[in-house]
Amino acid sequence: MGSSLLVEKQKEHIIVSQNGMFYAGFYAIGENAYSFVICFNESNRNNGATIVWMANRDRPVNGRRSKFSLSHNGNLDLVDASEFNIWSSKTVSNGIVELYLRNDGNLVLHELEGNILWQSFDHPTNTLLPGQLLTRHTQLVSSRSESNHSVGFYKLSFDDQNLLSLLYDGPDVSSTYWPDSELLTLKSGRFTYNITRIAVLNSLGYFTSSDNFTVTTSDYGIVIQRRLTLDYDGNLRVYSLNDMSNKWYISWQAIPDSCAIHGICGANSTCSYDPKNGKKCSCLQGYKVNNYSDWSYGCKPIVPFTCPRNDSMFLEIPHVSTWGYGNNCVNNTTLSGCENLCLKDCNCLGFEFIYDEKEGYFKCYTKIQFLNGQDSSHVKYSTYLRLHKGQKVSSGESFRANDHLCEVQIERVYIKNHAPRFVNFILWIAIAVGGFEVICILEVWCFIVLTRRMSLPSSSASSEQDRYHLNTFGFRKFSYSELRSATKGFSEEIGRGGGGVVYKGILSDSRHAAIKKLNEANQGEGEFLAELSLIGRLNHMNLIEMWGYCAEGNHRILVYQYMENGSLAENLSSNKLDWSKRYNIALGTARVLSYLHEECLEWILHCDIKPENILLDSNYQPKVADFGLSKLLNRNNLNNASFSMIRGTRGYMAPEWVFNLTITSKVDVYSYGIVLLEMITGRSPRMDMQIVDGVEVYNGRLVTWVRDKKRSISWLEQIIDPAIGPNYDIRKMEILARVALDCVEEEKDARPTMSQVVEMLQSHESDPQ
Repeated sequence: MGSSLLVEKQKEHIIVSQNGMFYAGFYAIGENAYSFVICFNESNRNNGATIVWMANRDRPVNGRRSKFSLSHNGNLDLVDASEFNIWSSKTVSNGIVELYLRNDGNLVLHELEGNILWQSFDHPTNTLLPGQLLTRHTQLVSSRSESNHSVGFYKLSFDDQNLLSLLYDGPDVSSTYWPDSELLTLKSGRFTYNITRIAVLNSLGYFTSSDNFTVTTSDYGIVIQRRLTLDYDGNLRVYSLNDMSNKWYISWQAIPDSCAIHGICGANSTCSYDPKNGKKCSCLQGYKVNNYSDWSYGCKPIVPFTCPRNDSMFLEIPHVSTWGYGNNCVNNTTLSGCENLCLKDCNCLGFEFIYDEKEGYFKCYTKIQFLNGQDSSHVKYSTYLRLHKGQKVSSGESFRANDHLCEVQIERVYIKNHAPRFVNFILWIAIAVGGFEVICILEVWCFIVLTRRMSLPSSSASSEQDRYHLNTFGFRKFSYSELRSATKGFSEEIGRGGGGVVYKGILSDSRHAAIKKLNEANQGEGEFLAELSLIGRLNHMNLIEMWGYCAEGNHRILVYQYMENGSLAENLSSNKLDWSKRYNIALGTARVLSYLHEECLEWILHCDIKPENILLDSNYQPKVADFGLSKLLNRNNLNNASFSMIRGTRGYMAPEWVFNLTITSKVDVYSYGIVLLEMITGRSPRMDMQIVDGVEVYNGRLVTWVRDKKRSISWLEQIIDPAIGPNYDIRKMEILARVALDCVEEEKDARPTMSQVVEMLQSHESDPQ
């Protein structure tokens, strides 16, 4: 009792079951975000741990000073860095208590007399382990996505009729999708007369429920590690662990066709499924995606709907069905009769026209919402969409949606505890006394150093030891003469910008470096301090690595790792990049901007995203550089408009700079979109085109030119950089172009966030090439 597990020591501070199969401890679920979890203790964790229980799903804690404690009064507490209680077992005991992890994965808090105060098996998250009961008081709730473990939209529980059911509980609507609502309870093998409400999976692969639902897994009969998990896509699956490969495989799942799961693609969309490629979400014709990073938000009309009936037409979509939210049902009617019924209702968005073979006549179902759409050859009827008359209709946007991911930014809240006034008074006295002592010590130290320097030759003032000390940012401090020697007198220039000139150099330890000499004007020092302080607190694989600096006299110099392949600008002009390299560069750049905008504890804008500031390493992986123009703001003040000057490079700057509007992270999104268009087309954003040999040439901005080309069917082929060649993945290049156009919208609110851009690109990263 009275002991704690510390987040800083998450690798050592763990509780392990006696058989070594499970462990409990802190686990990183994001950037500086941790949860207390129970996991399988797998030997190979390259793909991350298999979590079976989580204490704080929606409230991760800081990676420093957070702890999981067993108090003297018999209570379990998860405390954040701010000493704010995030989670508690809410238990009390007057005796001696013990916390241990059983061999079945159950974390148990009990008194020495044997009385159980709390156990994780009574509070499941999204997983049941063999022997763990699902009861009338418990439920499984899916995660939001594969990487976001916060509470999702799908639930497994017993309903009011004692049936074990899967429920979609979305932002706007909720509905039960398993068992199939069209099957009578008895036909589905269930019955409602037992009020026990218990379900359990055993170690042999047999799952049984009190409503008479039973399942045997495909590997039933052998004793191996298993788990029943409600996945983020709404499907209920049993996973078994292969002892040889140490990998999980699906040994049973509730729903073979994942398109039958409600909410999987959101409103105004359809889901199509094939066993080989999985499911694909598509907007209905005349609609466009609401949120590229999360299909649960569905699609919205391209042209907002207005009511006048003379302004409407109907578009037939064969083999498409939607479930629920019919407004009228009329038997034995005609197609024109169904159209007129819809036209009379301003809330009617369309209808389904179905031939009932048993009754021998047509039925009309008008719709006020299109939800749970399925596109399948098994559907023998059509859905009719109500659109504006004369509206040009193209195929709805569609994406392979196996992941159905949503990277919702998890907020970490730190609340400061207010100490009593007396404690604060004592604290201030201690600080004042300590400060006085420090000042005295510094004065004595300075006197000693000054006396020593006056007594020593000047050549010894810059000893090797002095030149290698680290400053508060953690970088090495170089002398000016050292860097002048490394660059052979700053002779080999490899880059130039508004902030200064970059030279190639070789350091004393034989490392090749990029040495940026800032301009010696007033703004040179400001840019130097901004870049130094920012990069000192950042860490990302797609950020340039900084090795040191020089601050001597008027000289302000930064020392970076050297990038073998130069900048993106150089490579685009030399035609060295094929389509796959360009796609990977786009994705890597998006990831690091998402990190700067949304994953750091501060809110960081780069403000000068352009090909010259995207460097490429030996594997053509991007490294974003040049934070001389970046801006650090408080994330809690997103409307901060404290920029005193226009920042960036002409052609890549967002309209907000020109029109003196509020500056947000969307300025970087705009610049990123321009860079994408330049990568796709190979053309400058300030291009001026002329008529050459009678060939049509456009005179205008790159954005305008691409938008004009998009009006034609073969627009992608017309804008692709010829240097890419004919062999490219048309789907990936099209998503890249569409993302670029979304990023360069004039209205900043219409642009996606960088995390949404990452999701859009990642959803196609693993597509077959």
